[in-house]
This record gives sequence, C-alpha cells and structure tokens, in this order.
Amino acid sequence: MPLCGQGDGHAQEVAPPEAPQRGAFAVRGARVRRSRPMQDMTDDAATILLVEDDPATRTFLADELTADGYELLVADCLRDGLRLLETKYPDLVVLDVGLPDGSGLELVRRTRAADRLADRIDPRIPLVVLSGRCSETDRLRSFERGADDVVAKPFSYPELRARIDALLRRCEGRARSGVVRVGPVELDPASRRVLVHGEPVHLSQKEFGLLRLLVSDPGRVFTKDELLRTVWGYATTGTTRTLDSHACRLRAKLAARGDRFVVNVWGVGYRFVDPPAGA
Repeated sequence: MPLCGQGDGHAQEVAPPEAPQRGAFAVRGARVRRSRPMQDMTDDAATILLVEDDPATRTFLADELTADGYELLVADCLRDGLRLLETKYPDLVVLDVGLPDGSGLELVRRTRAADRLADRIDPRIPLVVLSGRCSETDRLRSFERGADDVVAKPFSYPELRARIDALLRRCEGRARSGVVRVGPVELDPASRRVLVHGEPVHLSQKEFGLLRLLVSDPGRVFTKDELLRTVWGYATTGTTRTLDSHACRLRAKLAARGDRFVVNVWGVGYRFVDPPAGA
C-alpha cells in the first residue's frame, strides 16, 4: 500500500491493515502491477532527484521509484539537493518544501534563474513540489517560483508517479545537452568538461560559457553585443573590457599546441575556427 506523507516533510510508515496505525494518512488507489515507465523503453532510464528530509517518506519514494525503473538520486537537505542538481544532471526533481536548512522553493528559484550557457543547472528541468501546505496561496507561490507541478501531502503514490511520467513525456522533445566536438576540441555541457587534443582544459564559468556559445556555430562571427548579452546578461556593451579579457584568456588556454581557435574579428566580435590539420 502506498505511503503518503503528511505535513511538511513528516510522513508515517505504512502498517499492514490489521496493525495499529499512528495518526491518519490517505491512500487513494491500491497498489497495482506497474507498467514500466516510458523511459525504460530505451537504454537510458530517466534519473530523478528526490529531495526529502523525512526518512520514512524518502525511503518509501526511493524504493517505489527505483522499482518503477527510474534511476534515483537522494538528498535530505537543500544544500545536498543543489549539489546533486549541479553535479549529477537529473532529468526531473521531486522536492519537499520544508527542508531543515531552507525552503525547497529556494531550489526552484535558483534552478529557474540559472544560465543555460554558463551554469551547471539546466533551468528547464521539470520540478515537482511536495507540500503539506497546499492552500491556493501556497500553490500559487510554488508556481510563481517556477514549479511545474504541486502535489499535496498526504498524496497517492500512483498519482504522483503518473504526474512524473506526464512531465517526462512532455519534456521528451527538450533538447538534451550533448557533447560538442569541433576538430580537436570537445565540450561536454553537462559536466562542463573541455578537452583539446584529448587533454583537459580548465576554464572559468564565463570562459566556459563563452566557448560553449562560440562552438555552437563554428565560423560564425558573434558580435560583442550578442556575446555580452548572452553570456554575461549585459543590456549594452558600454566601455567594458570584460569580453576581450575573457576571450584572451580563453584563447591562451586552448592554444597549448599552438592552435588558434578563438579569432577576434576587429570591430565586430569573435568567432570559433577549426584550424586545418598541420596549420
């Protein structure tokens, strides 16, 4: 029988029907033989990050979702949830609002505010909020922060799983950040790893964002306005030398073997080129 959390981060263990139960909990829908999630039709099962501080609810959901074929990442606080979100790149997040070191809505806010080019978090990732406080005001607050769905505690596990499946199906068309290779340069947006001739190159956040944009369309000249607006979020260039100094450092870091990948087009901007072999 599915467990349903009750209150913000407080859940009760499911007891057999004949056993005494502590308090009230609601189960809407009996356990049924699960069909495998849609993601299991491929070799790449969806990864779900679960951020829940209540041990009973956390263990129950982790066991159920794992049995349903998902890969699980589990955290019991806001700090660890953010760390896993930034380093493990899940496909969807299920999080409680009431966490011991802050509100789960802070994770929602920070995710939606992330920069797709420069940050490690994909701001488009689906977010499901669990909360024992689900008045209209509470639900609106979650949606305003950027939640895709809000599920009230106590909840029905089959319904929660159906909502998760629906969000993952809806996001199947979302372009996944794959590895980009241009000549000897390889860039992995998920891990923020950059290799040149197979050797790792360590870049700052903005250097990585600049390179990622330039390699998205090799040979194209990106104007300074465009680069500053996209990577730095500047409205205008003004007199800043930020772009030029970052481009200079990026060019030097990529040139370990004398290659010249980042080219300054004077008076216009920058472009990425793949030098001919032996050049």
